[in-house]
Amino acid sequence: MSQHLFKYKHFESEIILLCVRWYLKYPLSYRMLAEMMQERGLKLTHTTIMRWVHQYSPIIDERVRRHIKPTNDSWRMDETYLKIKGKNAYLYRSVDSEGKTIDFFVSEHRDKDAAKKFFRKALKAIHNQQPRVITTDKYAATEVAIYEMIYSGILSVSTSLRKVKYLNNIIEQDHRFIKRKIRPMLGFDSFKKMSDW
Repeated sequence: MSQHLFKYKHFESEIILLCVRWYLKYPLSYRMLAEMMQERGLKLTHTTIMRWVHQYSPIIDERVRRHIKPTNDSWRMDETYLKIKGKNAYLYRSVDSEGKTIDFFVSEHRDKDAAKKFFRKALKAIHNQQPRVITTDKYAATEVAIYEMIYSGILSVSTSLRKVKYLNNIIEQDHRFIKRKIRPMLGFDSFKKMSDW
């Protein structure tokens, strides 16, 4: 990452990137990270780490996405309920038939519009291709969103919708792993910001 992105920062770029990476990779809160840095002789506040995450995580995401291995055309899509800092939220996620992440999106609502936003975001990613088949858990709003997107030409007319709940076990199991990672996150705004990448 070029050094001009860290101009006027009080800490070295390596420290900033280490904190951002650890926050995004492991189930750590900002306060936990501040304490870990203090044990290493660096005094910084949890709000400083939060600002770093907000500033640098979209840049990291943009650069990492170029190197993500391509996914296949069999999508398993599901949404799960989250409680983030006392607010209701829904995590829309999709993986391919091999379990590789296609994309994710956090919404305050579980409806047709949220499903459409998720699909538009997923289709823009260069590591994804038009789905041949989308497997869902029979949630009506998602099904309507898929049919409307096929009708409007955003999804291919050859895309088929498969409503077989047991085929979505791969993503249902994956939700547990994600929830374990995001549980310590402090704010809805920080997670919502991540979903807008």
